[in-house]
Amino acid sequence: MENERPIRLVVDGAPLEGNLVIPKKAKGIVIFAHGSGSSRGSPRNKFVAGVIQEAGLATLLFDLLTPKEEQIDSVSGHLRFDIEFLARRLIGAVDWVARYKDTQSLNVGCFGASTGAAAALVAAAERPQTVKAVVSRGGRPDLAAASLERVKAPTLLIVGGLDTQVIELNQQALDKLTSVKELSIVPGATHLFEEQGALPQAANLAAAWFVKYLTNIKG
Repeated sequence: MENERPIRLVVDGAPLEGNLVIPKKAKGIVIFAHGSGSSRGSPRNKFVAGVIQEAGLATLLFDLLTPKEEQIDSVSGHLRFDIEFLARRLIGAVDWVARYKDTQSLNVGCFGASTGAAAALVAAAERPQTVKAVVSRGGRPDLAAASLERVKAPTLLIVGGLDTQVIELNQQALDKLTSVKELSIVPGATHLFEEQGALPQAANLAAAWFVKYLTNIKG
């Protein structure tokens, strides 16, 4: 997208690369937390971000890990499941958006995929005054554990209809959430929403949720 701008966040001393897009007259911004072994270059998250941008909302895709951490994690796989660590990085991004001159007036939402969904929910629990909406796509919200009951933001859990084990885990998380909540199942979709029409359907569900809860409220 031509108005995409590269940014660098520094969280706990770690420099994290990101891409920020702010459409004209945007009232909200969605921060993406990618899933296991992924990055801001995830084609699925970039597609979803494009749909959200078309709906008039800003987006921030950023790397939760530094290049060195990514290299270590590609071997060990440890950091991608360290929800507390990932949430701390995401909270740093939430705080940055709340301070940055071009985004500080925007209502904030978090979109998480896979383990990033748990990080998004922990961030929402830790920043209840800032995070106004959460969407999980094929996520593991159950890994947010004790934070689920503290989430105040309206939360949408999107799961593929053929992703049976993850449906069960999302239902368990849904039962623990006390905020406005919804579980939406995309028929015929597997975990990565690779089937024809599955990802667009998930993206449209996410965009509609964020539009509803980020543009119809005062900051």
